[in-house]
Amino acid sequence: MALIVQKFGGTSVGTVERIEQVAEKVKRFHEAGDQIVVVVSAMSGETNRLIGLAKQIMEQPDPRELDVMVSTGEQVTIGLLAMALLKCGVQAVSYTGNQVRILTDSAHTKARIQQIDDARIRAELKAGKVVVVAGFQGVDEQGNITTLGRGGSDTTGVALAAALKADECQIYTDVDGVYTTDPRVVPQAQRLDKITFEEMLEMASLGSKVLQIRSVEFAGKYNVPLRVLHSFQEGPGTLITLDEEESMEQPIISGIAFNRDEAKLTIRGVPDTPGVAFKILGPISAANIEVDMIVQNVAHDNTTDFTFTVHRNDYQSALEILKRTGVEIGARESVGDTKIAKVSIVGVGMRSHAGVASQMFEALAKESINIQMISTSEIKVSVVIEEKYLELAVRALHTAFELDAPARGAE
Repeated sequence: MALIVQKFGGTSVGTVERIEQVAEKVKRFHEAGDQIVVVVSAMSGETNRLIGLAKQIMEQPDPRELDVMVSTGEQVTIGLLAMALLKCGVQAVSYTGNQVRILTDSAHTKARIQQIDDARIRAELKAGKVVVVAGFQGVDEQGNITTLGRGGSDTTGVALAAALKADECQIYTDVDGVYTTDPRVVPQAQRLDKITFEEMLEMASLGSKVLQIRSVEFAGKYNVPLRVLHSFQEGPGTLITLDEEESMEQPIISGIAFNRDEAKLTIRGVPDTPGVAFKILGPISAANIEVDMIVQNVAHDNTTDFTFTVHRNDYQSALEILKRTGVEIGARESVGDTKIAKVSIVGVGMRSHAGVASQMFEALAKESINIQMISTSEIKVSVVIEEKYLELAVRALHTAFELDAPARGAE
């Protein structure tokens, strides 16, 4: 008998019919003898609807009252799923984050979980019930309802699995696992049977939308085995774990991630003096704009060119700040480019294999794709290229690192 936490997202519980399908799936696990805790999101589109209502009243809704309001989306879903389970003969009980006592800090709309009281859940599991818990929400020490930010239901699921020392946390979504890259770009992409937390964290941060970053961090910190599964298709999914099995079969590269949402900014002809990087990036940071990749080149005339990337949504604000900074520090010019994309190769196998970066550069060179920026870590190499070459680059790298699925009948 295993203790399993199952999390179902908004599309999985988007209609009454789908909620009943989820109930049937949960019932099968329960009848097999497993103890089941189910975490659910609000029905697809419901959170946006509620935020829209709030903005009709206040352009910038009060954070505390917004949390009170948007948390009701999950309250509806847990009640409906508990009813669906009862209807199909499974003893079930629903709980809000407050009732479970998921204690958070007081940062409304982006709270962080501090502690979970698992006593009530354990008692219900011992009584043979399925426990249905509202994702995305908690309560602070003053009793105020809080929410965990976008994708917070994943975090709730992982946090409950950690508190309960669950055997596995299963994240059900609209894909049947984690793939070597986006199958819409590379039809030959393969589903991975297993991937490490470290690799998944890199993939998530680099543009893979399968799992929310905070939930992967949480799972890695508390060593909670995560499994990504399709809500309505049977299959083994992808297991995310700490294990780095040494194997002759293990590929050097596990996947290729990409991100179209970046923009590049360059300030040229900056006097090359100590502290110049802070003078450039300090005002950007003060405006709460996150910087991703950075490249600095020193010229022969003792000036430097400084290039960095930001999220495309922050591009206009960052460019205006950079131009003001350029005037203050005597730079020659400040320019930007929104027609870029970032492509990354990820794999723990890089640690023990030399020449991975050069293999990546060679594959891009063969397609006449120019590299504008490079960033590396122990298990990742990222490059910035022109956006129009993005899909070509991903396909070329997928083939170069032998990630393409074998043709049918070739095995």
